[in-house]
Amino acid sequence: MSNFLYITDQDEYSDHSFIGPLFQKYLTKHFDINTTFFSNTKENIEFEENGRIIIPKKFQNNILEELQKAGINLEKFEFVVIRNNTDLLKEVLDKKQNYNFKVGFRLSFPKRIAKLQTDEANNKKTLFDVISNKIKTFTEISLINKCDIFLPTSFQMKDDYFKDVKTRSFVIPSAIDPDNLHENIQHESSEKRFFYAGTLDKLREFEIILEAFSNINSSNYKLMISTKDPEYLEKLLEDFENLSNNIEVYNATNRDELLELIAKADVGIATLPDIALFNSSTPMKVLDYYSSAIPCIMSNNENNTSIFEDNISAWFTNFDEDSIRKKLEQIINLSKDEVAKVGQNGQNRLLSVRNYERIAADLAHQLNIL
Repeated sequence: MSNFLYITDQDEYSDHSFIGPLFQKYLTKHFDINTTFFSNTKENIEFEENGRIIIPKKFQNNILEELQKAGINLEKFEFVVIRNNTDLLKEVLDKKQNYNFKVGFRLSFPKRIAKLQTDEANNKKTLFDVISNKIKTFTEISLINKCDIFLPTSFQMKDDYFKDVKTRSFVIPSAIDPDNLHENIQHESSEKRFFYAGTLDKLREFEIILEAFSNINSSNYKLMISTKDPEYLEKLLEDFENLSNNIEVYNATNRDELLELIAKADVGIATLPDIALFNSSTPMKVLDYYSSAIPCIMSNNENNTSIFEDNISAWFTNFDEDSIRKKLEQIINLSKDEVAKVGQNGQNRLLSVRNYERIAADLAHQLNIL
């Protein structure tokens, strides 16, 4: 099999819910793969049995030379793919002529653009930030156009932010692992348990969701929230004292803990404001919910409607208090079996169109015809 090097921007201890199943599991059926991660503590490059290479952070600006010093023969790789980091991409492209590998760039999420929009929401964006972003985007597009393949999370993401990329593109969306599904634990109590997992900040406007819950005509529910932004949540909840008996706050420290919590819920919440940043791809939390056959309330946008069907495999809502409230009330009035059926339909749908095993096979085909 051909040799494949995946240079990530990830820490060695991060929860790699995307990289693990796709690149370290299913794609290994098609290529011999090495995957690099960075370490803030190690002094020397370390090799692990599963093809992982742990690289000290101090080597991140000269990664190819350091890999060679550690005994890696770069000439053996047919493909080198870089994740998100355009500085690493530039280094690889500059040295590509010395080897025979083809270069790909993986864009999982436009983090810089997300920060710019978050700063705008917090009234911190400056003219300098706007100009700097335009210059960096132009540079990124120029680099990507020198690649052999571009791997965005969705075509909409490419069209919204990188429409001038001319390189062959193959979409790698977030998906579920068909070998790693989790049992939906049916609780015995009568209330509907809603679950929100993820970041809380001004850009996501979580207070709109809290307002919807505070105005529903039922108290027969629980809202479970797991976030790494507990101080932000605590500040929000000061304005919603009437929800205090219906909210449970968690801080899952890793993905396994998060999935255990999700499995005890009835319905996942993944509705977000109607902006390009959130509409361009499926949030990872949606895949986490459906891995446990937990159905999801999600934004009514083109990306979601292309996968799911309203009231059959998911529930769609516009992002305003009245729309969300009506959808919550509709779900609370459903039987547990009706809710569970929507979750199972959604999981089956994702297994058909969004599973990592199939994506790996399609990606391998695309790479082999470059």
